[in-house]
Amino acid sequence: MLAPSYLPESKHTLITELAEGLESNALSWLSGYFAGVAQVRQAGRLAPPPVVAAVPGTAAAKRLTIVYGSQTGNAKRVAESLAERTEELGLNVRLLRADRYPTRELKEEQLLYIVISTQGDGEAPDDSLAFVEFLSSRRAPKLPQLKYAVLGLGDSSYPSFCGIAQNIDARLAELGAERLQEVGAADLDIETVALPWQAAVIGHAQKALKQAEAPAASVTPLRPQASKATREQPFLAELLLNQPITGRGSDKDVRHLEISLEGSHIEYQPGDALGVWPTQSPALVERVLDVLNLDGEESIEVNHVKRSLKEWLSRHRELTQLTKPFLTAHAELSGDANLHALLQPQSIDALKAVLESRQLIDILKAYPAKWTGAALVKALRPLTPRMYSIASSQSVVENEVHLTLANVAYEYEGEARWGAASNFLAHLPEGGQVPVFVEENQRFRLPSDSSRDIIMIGPGTGIAPFRAFVQERGAAGASGRNWLFFGNPHFSSDFLYQTEWQRALQDGHLHRLDLAFSRDQAEKVYVQDKLLERAGDLYDWIQGGAHVYVCGDATRMARDVQQALLRIARQEGGLDEAQAKEWLDDLAAQGRYARDVY
Repeated sequence: MLAPSYLPESKHTLITELAEGLESNALSWLSGYFAGVAQVRQAGRLAPPPVVAAVPGTAAAKRLTIVYGSQTGNAKRVAESLAERTEELGLNVRLLRADRYPTRELKEEQLLYIVISTQGDGEAPDDSLAFVEFLSSRRAPKLPQLKYAVLGLGDSSYPSFCGIAQNIDARLAELGAERLQEVGAADLDIETVALPWQAAVIGHAQKALKQAEAPAASVTPLRPQASKATREQPFLAELLLNQPITGRGSDKDVRHLEISLEGSHIEYQPGDALGVWPTQSPALVERVLDVLNLDGEESIEVNHVKRSLKEWLSRHRELTQLTKPFLTAHAELSGDANLHALLQPQSIDALKAVLESRQLIDILKAYPAKWTGAALVKALRPLTPRMYSIASSQSVVENEVHLTLANVAYEYEGEARWGAASNFLAHLPEGGQVPVFVEENQRFRLPSDSSRDIIMIGPGTGIAPFRAFVQERGAAGASGRNWLFFGNPHFSSDFLYQTEWQRALQDGHLHRLDLAFSRDQAEKVYVQDKLLERAGDLYDWIQGGAHVYVCGDATRMARDVQQALLRIARQEGGLDEAQAKEWLDDLAAQGRYARDVY
């Protein structure tokens, strides 16, 4: 058989050798596998192909399906680790991103594990919206045959901690499915909950799939990213430049940081995030010790690790973000009736306000309690890295990585307050060292077809990844057009990277620029207003194949932008409300509507 012109001879030889001696059912399985690979690539799927460890003809009853929903990549990482470990045990497993799961198969599913994050205060990840909506709808089938387990990833500084996972778990039970394992709720220190949950569900899978003499499931740290530097073993990088990029009179302190990756072997792509391990402010650590009358030199042992109390608080515990579990523990210790009342279900709005606006030191001062050093360390959430959208293209800056940092600093009752990582980075001198690693964001990638147009919507520090996008497209000679929407309070003091955008316009690397400076006129103007002003052109670009990207605040901006896009679809496309939603959902499914929101 002659090889077609689009198949290299070497590949044809390999396929011929692979097919030799196989029976018809095995050949049929291979045919289906390659067809699936082709379909995935044609659809521009960003997730890796499903993990398959199947014997041809194996029924669904002998298969584990793992579905994940991930916004920043953590749930994807956990799900991939779970799939790999299960496959290593010889079990038949497939791994699917939530928006790639064929919901029509749910009624036949026998064994299903779901790993899903909760965004902010109770929102599903972008890649899981349709899946969650289906499960919640009347279309969801009864599931008496299904056994399942759910692991949630979230942030306990929000009242609806792991709310999406909790809702899915309850809904599957309501549909008649059998819960194999209590829903896991992993905080930002993911492995504390994820590892024992993984071990338990792997054991369930071995029993459910009737594996003979199954070896015991081992528990090891979650598999790291492919780069040399990892979350667990970051690279100690040198800060090359720490430059303010907001002017006098600005209410914000925004900085452009340039960090050396020399010797790290770290590689990244536009759209990825840089993880930074911060060190708490020494002044804040001393203030906590002083308020609680504790000795910073006291030796504290937790999980067989000994450190001084000051070291625990400086590098290993959260001090600037309140969490509901800590408030609960503090309420028990203090016995304060007002704090107990705050934690009641009817006080959810008041609790949310406290979690958003108060820090640990505020609670320690307002509701005195007698903590021991050991109890405090155990009650506080472990310090976790902060993720920043990368503001550079490695094709341009080579062994560097750039960040756009908003320094969080304010006063509360006459005392200084700040964000842990932004304070650490903003006050780090040039030449100082910062522990870093890269977190891939496969869902926030430039089009593989460089002739496609892109529309970038990034107010404030949401501009960061689009600086990387424009650099990359310019270096690659992409023929597609680039359109940027940027907003901030004032033109004179808050126009981030102004000279770079002007140069990009002159060089033809940026084709359109729309600006919304909200407080330069009597009536506030935001990026969503500019979208509506340009509705006709915007809709034409999208219908012509453009990709739309949104980066920035999830609580208001991203929602307002989404509503503006839906309105544009109704106005310019003549769609009704349901059709407009379907239009936007379809763009997201194609990878042409992507959000990096926080």
